[in-house]
Amino acid sequence: MLFLAKIGVFVLLIVLECVLIVDAHERGVDLAFWSVVGVSAVMIAVNAVKTFAIKEFKHKIGCYVIDFIGLLVLALVTGTNLVATICMVVLSEFYLSSYDTKGNFVMFFTWELLYVVLRVTSVILFDSVFDIAFYSSVMNDMLVILIHFAIMTLSVKLYQKNDEFAKLIDDLDKANANLQEAYEKLAETTAIEERQKIAKDIHDTAGHSITTVIMQTEAARLCIDKNPAEAKKKIVAANLQAKNALEELRSSVHLLSGRMNGQSLKDLMERIVLDTSNGTDVAIRADIEDVKIEEEKAVFLCNTLKEGLSNGMRHGGATAFLVELKQDEYTVTFTLSDNGSGIETSQIKEGFGLTGMKKRAEALGGIARFSSQVDEGFEITVMLPVKQKEAENEQNQSAHHG
Repeated sequence: MLFLAKIGVFVLLIVLECVLIVDAHERGVDLAFWSVVGVSAVMIAVNAVKTFAIKEFKHKIGCYVIDFIGLLVLALVTGTNLVATICMVVLSEFYLSSYDTKGNFVMFFTWELLYVVLRVTSVILFDSVFDIAFYSSVMNDMLVILIHFAIMTLSVKLYQKNDEFAKLIDDLDKANANLQEAYEKLAETTAIEERQKIAKDIHDTAGHSITTVIMQTEAARLCIDKNPAEAKKKIVAANLQAKNALEELRSSVHLLSGRMNGQSLKDLMERIVLDTSNGTDVAIRADIEDVKIEEEKAVFLCNTLKEGLSNGMRHGGATAFLVELKQDEYTVTFTLSDNGSGIETSQIKEGFGLTGMKKRAEALGGIARFSSQVDEGFEITVMLPVKQKEAENEQNQSAHHG
């Protein structure tokens, strides 16, 4: 846009120079005519170079000096008032090239003084007088140059601001496109994490129940000849556990959303313990406090209990477990230990269950630790933070009851 404006200014300069040439020709003075033609040709050539060839502003300074010399010659040779108009055309190109308001003002003030010098020199050389008409003409031209400066400077500033705003909009569009791309990637990552979460939930719930069913049916098989009544009892228990596993699969989505159907964490854990011990030879001692914790963390602890019981029975051959759930001012601590075969701590492989358990605990702001020794069983410890407000509410309630 600015380049088109510069071309317009250049064309206007050519028109004005041609007008001066025609005027000089009509006067019929060969010296004046050829002087105007020569100066006009030089000024047009210089402004062509300045407009189309020179890019850096500091390299154009010499061209403005030539412009002033040309205007001086034209003023002396022709004495025409078109010199003021040509002066404004030259200044227009300067204002369009300069992005410095202070520099524009210095250029305007300098050319105002130079214009006065041109007019005074012209009066002296042409033996004119310094009368009211002269002063009025000079003042009018200086006022016009001032108005021209104000309009050009304001126009260029508005264009610059509009250009900056357009670039800002373009940058915002690009940032929005990048944000949209990042959002799509995040949505894809979230979907993957959600699928992993569902897989782990099914692994925890159904895996635990099916392990219990296998142990019950295996116990029934071993005693079916010696004690049919006991075997029948275990088969019935296995049947109930299988139905429970089916129900857990159907409700896995509800568990993922954190819905516990109004039951407390203590009730849920005691039910898991009861379902595991019924119909099996596994002994489970539980010391579970009625802790207050967010539902998402409660669901995680329930799944951890199921996972730990299943792993202990399947991989460690455990026949006894100790379940503890405690809460202090800021932390809920869950511990599950068994009497299984155990392994060396350095050889603990955090498979699907243990890895998921550890990452989930960390995602909830807590930690999960595993410890074991050969023939010393396996122990899982999970520590989760309690919400500050919940801790304060408990303290207030305790103080109130006290």
